[in-house]
Amino acid sequence: MPLIAAATGGTPSRRPVWFMRQAGRSLPEYREIRAGRGMLESCFEAELVAEITMQPVRRHDTDAAILFSDIVVPLRAAGIDLDIVAGTGPVIASPIRTAADVAKMPRLDPSSVGAVTSAIGMIIDELPDEKSLIGFAGAPFTLASYLIEGGPSRTYERTKAMMLAEPELWNTFMGRIADITITFLRAQLDAGVDALQLFDSWAGALSKAQYEEYVAPHSARVMAEVAEYGVPRIHFGVNTGELLSSMTDVGTEVIGVDWRLPLDEAAARVGHRVAVQGNLDPTVLLAGDDAVLEREIDRVVAAGERAIAAGAPGHIFNLGHGVMPNTDAGVITRAVELIHAL
Repeated sequence: MPLIAAATGGTPSRRPVWFMRQAGRSLPEYREIRAGRGMLESCFEAELVAEITMQPVRRHDTDAAILFSDIVVPLRAAGIDLDIVAGTGPVIASPIRTAADVAKMPRLDPSSVGAVTSAIGMIIDELPDEKSLIGFAGAPFTLASYLIEGGPSRTYERTKAMMLAEPELWNTFMGRIADITITFLRAQLDAGVDALQLFDSWAGALSKAQYEEYVAPHSARVMAEVAEYGVPRIHFGVNTGELLSSMTDVGTEVIGVDWRLPLDEAAARVGHRVAVQGNLDPTVLLAGDDAVLEREIDRVVAAGERAIAAGAPGHIFNLGHGVMPNTDAGVITRAVELIHAL
Protein backbone atom coordinates (compact mmCIF):
# COMPACT_ATOMS: atom_id res chain seq x y z
CA MET A 1 0.00 0.00 0.00
CA PRO A 2 1.71 3.23 -1.10
CA LEU A 3 0.12 5.30 1.67
CA ILE A 4 1.26 2.96 4.42
CA ALA A 5 4.78 2.82 2.96
CA ALA A 6 5.04 6.62 2.81
CA ALA A 7 3.70 6.96 6.35
CA THR A 8 6.16 4.49 7.84
CA GLY A 9 9.43 5.22 6.06
CA GLY A 10 9.08 2.65 3.30
CA THR A 11 9.42 3.09 -0.44
CA PRO A 12 6.00 3.51 -2.02
CA SER A 13 5.40 2.19 -5.54
CA ARG A 14 4.04 5.64 -6.41
CA ARG A 15 3.51 8.88 -4.57
CA PRO A 16 0.32 8.29 -2.59
CA VAL A 17 -2.50 10.81 -2.86
CA TRP A 18 -5.91 11.22 -1.31
CA PHE A 19 -8.01 14.29 -0.59
CA MET A 20 -9.91 15.40 2.47
CA ARG A 21 -13.62 15.65 1.58
CA GLN A 22 -12.89 13.64 -1.56
CA ALA A 23 -16.29 11.91 -1.19
CA GLY A 24 -18.47 15.00 -1.27
CA ARG A 25 -20.41 17.59 -3.17
CA SER A 26 -17.85 17.82 -5.97
CA LEU A 27 -19.00 14.39 -7.24
CA PRO A 28 -22.23 14.27 -9.25
CA GLU A 29 -22.80 10.65 -8.17
CA TYR A 30 -22.55 11.79 -4.55
CA ARG A 31 -25.10 14.54 -5.06
CA GLU A 32 -27.43 12.07 -6.73
CA ILE A 33 -27.26 9.42 -4.00
CA ARG A 34 -27.55 12.00 -1.20
CA ALA A 35 -30.60 13.72 -2.71
CA GLY A 36 -33.31 13.92 -0.07
CA ARG A 37 -31.11 12.45 2.67
CA GLY A 38 -29.72 14.41 5.60
CA MET A 39 -25.99 14.28 6.30
CA LEU A 40 -26.27 12.56 9.68
CA GLU A 41 -28.94 10.20 8.42
CA SER A 42 -26.56 9.20 5.62
CA CYS A 43 -23.72 8.52 8.07
CA PHE A 44 -25.78 5.84 9.82
CA GLU A 45 -26.74 3.85 6.70
CA ALA A 46 -24.05 1.22 6.17
CA GLU A 47 -24.64 0.57 2.48
CA LEU A 48 -24.74 4.29 1.75
CA VAL A 49 -21.55 4.95 3.74
CA ALA A 50 -19.74 2.20 1.84
CA GLU A 51 -20.93 3.43 -1.56
CA ILE A 52 -20.03 7.08 -0.91
CA THR A 53 -16.62 6.11 0.51
CA MET A 54 -15.80 4.16 -2.65
CA GLN A 55 -17.02 6.72 -5.20
CA PRO A 56 -13.85 8.87 -5.34
CA VAL A 57 -11.60 5.82 -5.38
CA ARG A 58 -13.41 4.50 -8.44
CA ARG A 59 -13.50 7.87 -10.20
CA HIS A 60 -10.13 9.40 -9.27
CA ASP A 61 -7.90 6.35 -8.51
CA THR A 62 -6.83 7.83 -5.18
CA ASP A 63 -4.51 5.66 -3.11
CA ALA A 64 -6.79 5.71 -0.09
CA ALA A 65 -10.45 5.83 0.76
CA ILE A 66 -11.43 7.83 3.82
CA LEU A 67 -14.53 6.67 5.61
CA PHE A 68 -17.57 8.78 4.77
CA SER A 69 -18.63 10.18 8.12
CA ASP A 70 -18.50 13.38 10.15
CA ILE A 71 -16.63 14.31 13.30
CA VAL A 72 -19.92 14.70 15.22
CA VAL A 73 -21.15 11.19 14.37
CA PRO A 74 -19.89 9.63 17.64
CA LEU A 75 -21.47 12.46 19.62
CA ARG A 76 -24.83 11.80 17.96
CA ALA A 77 -24.39 8.06 18.45
CA ALA A 78 -23.72 8.65 22.15
CA GLY A 79 -27.06 10.42 22.45
CA ILE A 80 -26.18 14.12 22.22
CA ASP A 81 -28.95 16.09 20.52
CA LEU A 82 -27.36 17.72 17.47
CA ASP A 83 -27.83 18.09 13.76
CA ILE A 84 -25.78 19.16 10.76
CA VAL A 85 -27.52 22.16 9.22
CA ALA A 86 -26.83 22.85 5.55
CA GLY A 87 -24.82 26.02 5.16
CA THR A 88 -24.02 26.19 8.88
CA GLY A 89 -22.53 22.92 10.10
CA PRO A 90 -23.08 21.08 13.38
CA VAL A 91 -25.64 22.70 15.66
CA ILE A 92 -25.99 21.54 19.28
CA ALA A 93 -29.49 21.70 20.76
CA SER A 94 -28.29 22.20 24.36
CA PRO A 95 -24.70 23.49 24.56
CA ILE A 96 -22.55 22.16 27.38
CA ARG A 97 -21.36 25.02 29.59
CA THR A 98 -21.74 24.09 33.27
CA ALA A 99 -20.52 21.42 35.65
CA ALA A 100 -24.02 19.93 35.63
CA ASP A 101 -23.92 19.74 31.82
CA VAL A 102 -20.56 18.00 31.89
CA ALA A 103 -21.77 15.53 34.53
CA LYS A 104 -24.52 14.46 32.15
CA MET A 105 -22.14 13.77 29.25
CA PRO A 106 -22.96 10.28 27.92
CA ARG A 107 -20.54 7.52 27.01
CA LEU A 108 -20.40 5.89 23.60
CA ASP A 109 -21.58 2.30 23.32
CA PRO A 110 -19.65 0.73 20.40
CA SER A 111 -22.83 -1.03 19.26
CA SER A 112 -24.37 2.37 18.48
CA VAL A 113 -21.90 2.81 15.59
CA GLY A 114 -22.63 -0.63 14.17
CA ALA A 115 -23.60 0.92 10.83
CA VAL A 116 -20.13 2.46 10.60
CA THR A 117 -18.32 -0.78 11.36
CA SER A 118 -20.58 -2.72 8.98
CA ALA A 119 -19.75 -0.19 6.26
CA ILE A 120 -16.04 -0.70 6.88
CA GLY A 121 -16.44 -4.41 6.19
CA MET A 122 -18.22 -3.67 2.92
CA ILE A 123 -15.54 -1.18 1.87
CA ILE A 124 -12.73 -3.60 2.63
CA ASP A 125 -14.44 -6.25 0.49
CA GLU A 126 -14.41 -3.88 -2.52
CA LEU A 127 -11.25 -1.85 -1.97
CA PRO A 128 -8.27 -3.06 -4.05
CA ASP A 129 -5.45 -4.57 -2.00
CA GLU A 130 -3.01 -1.77 -2.81
CA LYS A 131 -5.36 0.95 -1.53
CA SER A 132 -5.77 1.93 2.12
CA LEU A 133 -8.88 2.69 4.14
CA ILE A 134 -8.52 5.62 6.53
CA GLY A 135 -10.74 5.90 9.58
CA PHE A 136 -11.07 9.14 11.48
CA ALA A 137 -12.43 11.06 14.41
CA GLY A 138 -12.53 14.59 15.71
CA ALA A 139 -9.99 15.49 18.37
CA PRO A 140 -11.28 16.44 21.84
CA PHE A 141 -10.66 20.20 21.47
CA THR A 142 -12.51 20.54 18.19
CA LEU A 143 -15.47 18.51 19.47
CA ALA A 144 -15.45 20.51 22.71
CA SER A 145 -15.62 23.77 20.76
CA TYR A 146 -18.78 22.65 18.96
CA LEU A 147 -20.38 21.38 22.16
CA ILE A 148 -19.65 24.54 24.15
CA GLU A 149 -20.30 27.14 21.45
CA GLY A 150 -23.40 25.35 20.18
CA GLY A 151 -22.10 25.33 16.63
CA PRO A 152 -19.29 26.76 14.49
CA SER A 153 -17.47 29.79 15.90
CA ARG A 154 -14.93 32.36 14.74
CA THR A 155 -13.75 33.39 18.21
CA TYR A 156 -14.27 30.29 20.42
CA GLU A 157 -14.89 32.71 23.25
CA ARG A 158 -17.00 30.42 25.44
CA THR A 159 -14.63 27.52 24.83
CA LYS A 160 -11.55 29.49 25.81
CA ALA A 161 -13.36 31.01 28.79
CA MET A 162 -14.08 27.57 30.26
CA MET A 163 -10.56 26.39 29.42
CA LEU A 164 -8.85 29.32 31.13
CA ALA A 165 -11.24 30.11 34.00
CA GLU A 166 -12.37 26.59 34.93
CA PRO A 167 -9.45 24.29 34.14
CA GLU A 168 -10.65 21.46 36.38
CA LEU A 169 -14.06 21.40 34.69
CA TRP A 170 -12.37 21.74 31.32
CA ASN A 171 -10.15 18.73 31.91
CA THR A 172 -13.07 16.64 33.11
CA PHE A 173 -15.04 17.62 30.02
CA MET A 174 -12.13 16.92 27.67
CA GLY A 175 -11.66 13.55 29.34
CA ARG A 176 -15.28 12.63 28.62
CA ILE A 177 -14.90 13.64 24.98
CA ALA A 178 -11.62 11.73 24.72
CA ASP A 179 -13.45 8.62 25.96
CA ILE A 180 -15.95 8.95 23.11
CA THR A 181 -13.22 9.55 20.53
CA ILE A 182 -11.19 6.56 21.70
CA THR A 183 -14.21 4.26 21.60
CA PHE A 184 -15.11 5.43 18.09
CA LEU A 185 -11.57 5.00 16.75
CA ARG A 186 -11.13 1.58 18.35
CA ALA A 187 -14.40 0.43 16.79
CA GLN A 188 -13.09 1.46 13.36
CA LEU A 189 -9.73 -0.20 14.01
CA ASP A 190 -11.38 -3.41 15.16
CA ALA A 191 -13.39 -3.37 11.94
CA GLY A 192 -10.18 -3.22 9.90
CA VAL A 193 -9.18 0.31 8.84
CA ASP A 194 -5.55 0.58 7.69
CA ALA A 195 -4.80 4.06 9.07
CA LEU A 196 -6.56 6.81 10.97
CA GLN A 197 -6.64 10.58 11.00
CA LEU A 198 -7.36 12.68 14.06
CA PHE A 199 -8.89 15.99 12.98
CA ASP A 200 -8.18 18.84 15.37
CA SER A 201 -9.63 21.21 12.84
CA TRP A 202 -9.87 24.28 15.06
CA ALA A 203 -6.74 23.88 17.20
CA GLY A 204 -5.23 26.73 15.19
CA ALA A 205 -7.33 29.11 17.30
CA LEU A 206 -5.01 28.40 20.24
CA SER A 207 -1.59 29.69 21.22
CA LYS A 208 1.19 27.15 21.58
CA ALA A 209 1.09 27.51 25.37
CA GLN A 210 -2.68 27.01 25.48
CA TYR A 211 -2.47 23.97 23.24
CA GLU A 212 0.27 22.32 25.26
CA GLU A 213 -1.39 22.89 28.64
CA TYR A 214 -5.06 22.36 27.92
CA VAL A 215 -5.30 20.25 24.78
CA ALA A 216 -2.20 18.16 24.13
CA PRO A 217 -2.63 15.82 27.15
CA HIS A 218 -6.08 14.75 25.95
CA SER A 219 -5.06 14.28 22.32
CA ALA A 220 -2.00 12.34 23.53
CA ARG A 221 -4.28 10.03 25.48
CA VAL A 222 -6.37 9.39 22.37
CA MET A 223 -3.29 8.58 20.33
CA ALA A 224 -1.85 6.36 23.07
CA GLU A 225 -5.08 4.36 23.35
CA VAL A 226 -4.94 3.36 19.67
CA ALA A 227 -1.18 2.88 19.38
CA GLU A 228 -1.37 -0.86 20.04
CA TYR A 229 -3.08 -1.43 16.68
CA GLY A 230 0.15 -0.48 14.90
CA VAL A 231 -1.52 1.48 12.11
CA PRO A 232 -0.24 4.87 10.94
CA ARG A 233 -1.81 7.79 12.80
CA ILE A 234 -2.23 11.12 11.00
CA HIS A 235 -2.77 14.35 12.94
CA PHE A 236 -4.23 17.36 11.16
CA GLY A 237 -5.45 20.85 11.96
CA VAL A 238 -6.04 24.10 10.08
CA ASN A 239 -3.76 27.11 10.56
CA THR A 240 -1.58 25.12 12.94
CA GLY A 241 1.87 26.05 11.64
CA GLU A 242 2.95 27.25 15.08
CA LEU A 243 1.60 24.07 16.71
CA LEU A 244 3.09 21.42 14.42
CA SER A 245 5.85 20.35 16.80
CA SER A 246 3.44 20.15 19.73
CA MET A 247 0.90 18.25 17.63
CA THR A 248 3.61 15.79 16.66
CA ASP A 249 4.59 15.32 20.31
CA VAL A 250 1.17 13.89 21.16
CA GLY A 251 2.01 10.78 19.16
CA THR A 252 1.65 10.42 15.39
CA GLU A 253 3.37 8.93 12.38
CA VAL A 254 2.21 11.64 9.95
CA ILE A 255 1.62 15.35 10.48
CA GLY A 256 -0.89 17.03 8.20
CA VAL A 257 0.07 20.50 6.95
CA ASP A 258 -2.30 23.11 5.56
CA TRP A 259 -1.39 25.23 2.51
CA ARG A 260 0.15 28.12 4.47
CA LEU A 261 3.53 26.50 5.10
CA PRO A 262 5.88 24.70 2.67
CA LEU A 263 6.22 21.01 3.48
CA ASP A 264 9.99 21.14 3.91
CA GLU A 265 9.65 23.94 6.45
CA ALA A 266 6.93 22.01 8.25
CA ALA A 267 9.14 18.92 8.34
CA ALA A 268 11.96 20.99 9.81
CA ARG A 269 9.65 22.36 12.51
CA VAL A 270 8.87 18.82 13.68
CA GLY A 271 12.49 17.73 13.51
CA HIS A 272 11.93 15.41 10.53
CA ARG A 273 10.52 12.90 13.02
CA VAL A 274 7.40 11.98 11.05
CA ALA A 275 6.09 11.87 7.49
CA VAL A 276 4.33 14.94 6.12
CA GLN A 277 0.93 15.11 4.45
CA GLY A 278 -0.37 17.86 2.20
CA ASN A 279 -0.57 20.52 1.09
CA LEU A 280 -1.98 21.89 -2.16
CA ASP A 281 -4.21 24.93 -1.70
CA PRO A 282 -7.76 23.68 -2.49
CA THR A 283 -8.41 26.77 -4.59
CA VAL A 284 -5.79 25.61 -7.12
CA LEU A 285 -8.36 23.07 -8.28
CA LEU A 286 -10.64 25.99 -9.19
CA ALA A 287 -8.08 27.83 -11.32
CA GLY A 288 -9.30 26.20 -14.54
CA ASP A 289 -5.82 26.05 -16.04
CA ASP A 290 -3.91 22.79 -16.47
CA ALA A 291 -0.58 24.61 -16.50
CA VAL A 292 -1.35 26.19 -13.13
CA LEU A 293 -2.42 22.83 -11.72
CA GLU A 294 0.77 21.15 -12.91
CA ARG A 295 2.97 24.00 -11.64
CA GLU A 296 1.42 23.98 -8.17
CA ILE A 297 1.52 20.18 -7.87
CA ASP A 298 5.21 20.27 -8.87
CA ARG A 299 5.83 22.89 -6.18
CA VAL A 300 4.25 20.76 -3.45
CA VAL A 301 6.02 17.61 -4.61
CA ALA A 302 9.37 19.40 -4.70
CA ALA A 303 8.89 20.59 -1.12
CA GLY A 304 7.95 17.05 -0.12
CA GLU A 305 11.11 15.72 -1.77
CA ARG A 306 13.21 18.27 0.11
CA ALA A 307 11.55 17.16 3.35
CA ILE A 308 12.40 13.53 2.62
CA ALA A 309 15.96 14.40 1.63
CA ALA A 310 16.38 16.14 4.97
CA GLY A 311 15.20 13.06 6.86
CA ALA A 312 11.40 12.98 6.90
CA PRO A 313 10.14 9.38 6.50
CA GLY A 314 7.80 10.17 3.60
CA HIS A 315 5.24 12.39 1.89
CA ILE A 316 1.54 11.74 1.31
CA PHE A 317 0.07 14.17 -1.20
CA ASN A 318 -3.15 15.86 -0.13
CA LEU A 319 -4.79 19.25 -0.08
CA GLY A 320 -4.14 21.74 2.67
CA HIS A 321 -7.80 21.37 3.66
CA GLY A 322 -10.89 19.81 2.05
CA VAL A 323 -12.11 19.72 -1.54
CA MET A 324 -14.38 22.71 -2.16
CA PRO A 325 -17.96 21.83 -3.15
CA ASN A 326 -17.87 23.56 -6.55
CA THR A 327 -14.65 21.84 -7.66
CA ASP A 328 -14.88 20.12 -11.06
CA ALA A 329 -14.52 16.38 -10.47
CA GLY A 330 -12.54 16.10 -13.70
CA VAL A 331 -9.89 18.44 -12.35
CA ILE A 332 -9.48 16.24 -9.27
CA THR A 333 -8.96 13.21 -11.53
CA ARG A 334 -6.42 15.15 -13.57
CA ALA A 335 -4.56 16.15 -10.40
CA VAL A 336 -4.27 12.50 -9.35
CA GLU A 337 -2.96 11.58 -12.81
CA LEU A 338 -0.32 14.31 -12.63
CA ILE A 339 0.79 13.28 -9.13
CA HIS A 340 1.06 9.61 -10.07
CA ALA A 341 3.04 10.51 -13.19
CA LEU A 342 5.77 12.25 -11.21
